[in-house]
Amino acid sequence: MDAPTVDRSGGPAPDTGPPLLQLKGITKRFGAVQALTNVDLDIPVGQVTALAGDNGAGKSVLIKCISGIHTPDEGQIIWDGEVARIHHPHDAAALGIETVFQDLALCDNLDIVQNMFLGRERVRGVALDENSMERSAADTLKSLAVTTVRSIRQPVASLSGGQRQSVAIAKAVLWNSRFVIMDEPTAALGVAQTRMVLDLVRQLADRGLAVMMVSHNMNDVFEVADRIAVLRLGRMVAVRPIEEMDRQIVVDLMTTGRSTRTTGASGTEDH
Repeated sequence: MDAPTVDRSGGPAPDTGPPLLQLKGITKRFGAVQALTNVDLDIPVGQVTALAGDNGAGKSVLIKCISGIHTPDEGQIIWDGEVARIHHPHDAAALGIETVFQDLALCDNLDIVQNMFLGRERVRGVALDENSMERSAADTLKSLAVTTVRSIRQPVASLSGGQRQSVAIAKAVLWNSRFVIMDEPTAALGVAQTRMVLDLVRQLADRGLAVMMVSHNMNDVFEVADRIAVLRLGRMVAVRPIEEMDRQIVVDLMTTGRSTRTTGASGTEDH
C-alpha cells in the first residue's frame, strides 16, 4: 500500500527567495555518450527536491557534476547568485555542498567520531583533539535527533543500515553545509530504518538547508519531497511541486518525457 504523504500544510510553501543553486545548460559527454543535455534546475533552500529518472537517465552524472567529481562540458553552476568553479569535491565542500553517496563512504574499522572527522581531524599541538571532536560529533547527532546509537565511539561496523545512513548524513551537516545531496538514502533499509532516515531528510530541509534526494522509491519521494525534477535520457523533462504530481505522472515523465494526466493543479513546469 502506498505510504501516506506527509502533511506539509499551512498552505503553499513559503517564498524561499532566490535559489541557492542554479544549473544552467549543464551538458556532459563521455566520448560518444551524451550523458546530460542542456539541463536547467533551480534548488531552493528549505525544501527537498527529489531527482527522479530511470536507470541511465543521468541522475548520477548530474549529482557528480554538482559535487565536483565531473566537470560539465558546457553550462554554468550558479551558487548563491555567483558563477561557481567546481572542479573537485573540495571545491564543492568549500561552498557548503556535501554529498552522501549510496555506498556512504564510511570506514567499518573506525568509530563514529573517527568517521565524521575522517580527513578533517582537529589537532591541538601535535595530538588529535579528541575531546573537541567528540563534543562536536555528539552535538551534531543530538541536533538531528539521532538517538539510537549506543555510543559515539561505537564502531561503524556494528551499526544498522539506518544508523549508518544517519551517521553519513550527520557527517555531511557537521561541516556547516548548506546543500546536502543524498543518493538513494533508503536503499536496502527496513521499514523502521527507512522511517528514521526520511525523518532526518525532512528535518534537514526544515532547518533551512537545501536538500536533493535521488530515489527510485516513489513512496519515499512522495513522503518527504516538496518538488520533483524528472530526468529522461539526460534531459530535464519536468520540474513540478509535489502537489502537481502523482506516481503515474512521474512514471509517464520518466518513460515518455510527457504526461497528459493532471492532479487538478495548474502551472506545471514541463520543459
